[in-house]
Amino acid sequence: MTELSVEKLTKNYSLLHQEISALIEGENNMFANIGNILAAIKFRMNWFWVGLYKVDQDELVLFMFQGPHACTRIKKGKGVCGTAWEENRTIIVEDVEKFDGHIACNSNSKSEIVIPIKDISGTISYVLDIDSAELNTFTKLDAKELNKIKAVIETLI
Repeated sequence: MTELSVEKLTKNYSLLHQEISALIEGENNMFANIGNILAAIKFRMNWFWVGLYKVDQDELVLFMFQGPHACTRIKKGKGVCGTAWEENRTIIVEDVEKFDGHIACNSNSKSEIVIPIKDISGTISYVLDIDSAELNTFTKLDAKELNKIKAVIETLI
């Protein structure tokens, strides 16, 4: 990633954090806030798909999202989302075709980042899933900045 690219990405994240703060300020409805956060991420960063999967027993179930249709249920340990949940870690995938066990919900998705989100008890209750239509989209900088947004979401759930 070039210095100019890093500078532009850093500026976009700065604007995104400001937008999210403004959108949720004074609003107590979790659904409204999460919906606006996901929309802000999708449109500020111009990514293909941005959404949450909610933990429901041994599966992730599609929750709120921005973008085209998606997989409705994902088993724990399956695909990128299920693996991030099972391993309790952020996963960056440069090329989804090279991720063993990738679930192809949409063939336009080329790279992905998935971040587990915990409830107040410390249990993973959601995963944030973001897909790009380009290869090698996500970096450690994305993980760092998106984890800041994850922390905001954790205060809402």
